[in-house]
Amino acid sequence: NLRELPVVGKTSIYTGIGQIFFTSILGFLFSKFLGFQTLHSLYLAIALTFSSTIVIVKLLSEKKDLGSLYGKISVGFLLVQDFVAVMILVVLSGMRFGELDFPSMVFVLVNALVFFAIILSLSRKVLPFIFDRFLGNSPELLFVSSLAWALGIASLVRAMGFSFEVGGFLAGLALSNLPEHLEVASKVRPLRDFFLAIFFIYLGSSLGVSFSLEIVLPVLAFSLFVLTIKPAVIMGIIGFLGYKKRTAFLPSLLSSQISEFSLIIVALGQSLGHLENSHVSIVVITGIITITISTYLVKHSEKIYKKFEDHLGIFEKVVTKEPDLEFSGELKDHVVIFGCHRTGKILTEYFLKNKISFIVVDFNPKVYEELTSRKIPVLFGDMADTDILERAQLEKSRVLISTVPDFLDNVELLEHIKKFSRKPLTIISSKTKTEAIRLYELGSDMVLVPEVVTGRYIKRILSLTKLKAFGIRKIGRANFVDLSKE
Repeated sequence: NLRELPVVGKTSIYTGIGQIFFTSILGFLFSKFLGFQTLHSLYLAIALTFSSTIVIVKLLSEKKDLGSLYGKISVGFLLVQDFVAVMILVVLSGMRFGELDFPSMVFVLVNALVFFAIILSLSRKVLPFIFDRFLGNSPELLFVSSLAWALGIASLVRAMGFSFEVGGFLAGLALSNLPEHLEVASKVRPLRDFFLAIFFIYLGSSLGVSFSLEIVLPVLAFSLFVLTIKPAVIMGIIGFLGYKKRTAFLPSLLSSQISEFSLIIVALGQSLGHLENSHVSIVVITGIITITISTYLVKHSEKIYKKFEDHLGIFEKVVTKEPDLEFSGELKDHVVIFGCHRTGKILTEYFLKNKISFIVVDFNPKVYEELTSRKIPVLFGDMADTDILERAQLEKSRVLISTVPDFLDNVELLEHIKKFSRKPLTIISSKTKTEAIRLYELGSDMVLVPEVVTGRYIKRILSLTKLKAFGIRKIGRANFVDLSKE
């Protein structure tokens, strides 16, 4: 969503441009070192530079980290990458009608930029009005209209001589600015996942990938480059911009694969006669390897960070931006709330009303801004960060409440407080009953599983009302009033 960019806009732009510049140069030199010709090295460098938006956004969604600082930075620089990739696709698409000289290339790019500006202008002024006025009240119309918009723009862009992928990118970018963008994403997701699989199968089969012993060394070398050098470049840039090593490390790990745009670019390069089948095979197999490995790396990113934390100091400035966003003050007999997006928001209102001392720990820039504007004590950080735990003064607290259902983070929290002479009460949220039982075994005083709590609440309502419609509706109306106030 472009409206989210101002939160970390400069960081995302600098990271995206810097990463593309340095990685493409290093990738080009590395390809030349491996013996590839100049044109082939240029294509390979471009392919190695971009990271997969599809994979990264999917992983961030599963981890519920899209709203975190590192999540916003990651999505921001991916958007920069995608925009540059689309520009490259525009140029390559124009070359299908003959070799482009410099004036012709500029003309193609200017036309593309004008069209982009028109689409984005429509997405900010016309589309929101149409969707809100005529389509917003009907989920079916919203779904069908979103598909019609996406397919229509893709077809229009194709008719202009560019690729369907460019049109799809623009159509999706426009829809992301709608107030209903979350509902659109929810409705389209099953269809997207289905056709995403078909897209990769079609792309792979149309590229004519072949395996030979000659490409083994380049594939392994490029895979190692993507899994190590590219993340190091991103981590160095984010660290240089003044962020902590953890905030720099997590986006860098996310980027350790090549993009779907990389596959499209080499496919176009092959169709133009710039690349041979062996070059395409190298990129495709490198993509398979890096996407597979990076998925596991991201899922275990916190464990990996803990192992390498002591060696990552070189990527962190002595004075960083993030400490400016942290509360400093004395606390005693206070409550610490980890996560303040939904459940935590209700708790903060309760503590304020009853004048109970508390502090919030949250990694979402929006939540931080809202709390600081209300003068509520808040630490900008993650519960997995030991520095944040120390600043929250857990040893002096009386209750710890974790609304974050991440099992490993909650285990780390329980392990951290074991050494205290006076252990605070712990109330923790968990995704499953199995994890909840394990957290109890590790010493938690109370563990809540949302699905179980919901079932018990409904059971209690049914028991109190004796299944009578009047009683259920009365409780429902009261609940509606409460929700409207929050």
